[in-house]
Formats: sequence, C-alpha cells, structure tokens
Amino acid sequence: MCARCAIAATPWQRFVGLMGRASLDADEGMLFPRTGSIHMFFMRFPIDAVFCDRDLRVVKVARGLAPWRTAAARGAKTVVELRAGASAGIEPGDRLVLAD
Repeated sequence: MCARCAIAATPWQRFVGLMGRASLDADEGMLFPRTGSIHMFFMRFPIDAVFCDRDLRVVKVARGLAPWRTAAARGAKTVVELRAGASAGIEPGDRLVLAD
C-alpha cells in the first residue's frame, strides 16, 4: 500500500501535510497519527484517505477526495493519505500493519 510513508508527527507537520506538493508517487503516502479528520485546503491533486482506529483497523476509506474538501470518520485515530486509486482493495474492517 505505502512503501514510502512519511509520518506527520508534529502539529506543524500535520497542518502542512501534503500542501505544496504537486503529486504523490504510486508507493508514497503520509501517515497522520492522532488524527480523525483531514482537510484538502490548498491541495492541488486528489487523494485516497484511509481512516483507522487506534488498533489500525480501517473504519472508513475516502477515495478520490478532491481539493478543497474535508473528510472525517467517527472513531478514527490515524489517517493514511495515499495517491488517488492506491487504496483499491482496502475496506473497512481490514487491519493495517506498520513495518520499518
């Protein structure tokens, strides 16, 4: 799903996220811990957003989220932002695994 996944660990990194980027590579993404909602303000491309609970179980997948939109999921504690289309095959109930 995300071979190169940056972690937005600080409040500033979570705020900036992918703003200013022109695109994401197919194997690239960004993980937002302690986050249950995202915004697409000032973004220049659509993304897929995978919302997970504290056990990294998927609670919602927002596919093709367009710029200037917001998305949230009840119970979400982590969000993974991926290139649009990269979440194909991921469904609520799936569990994500983090690896080095």
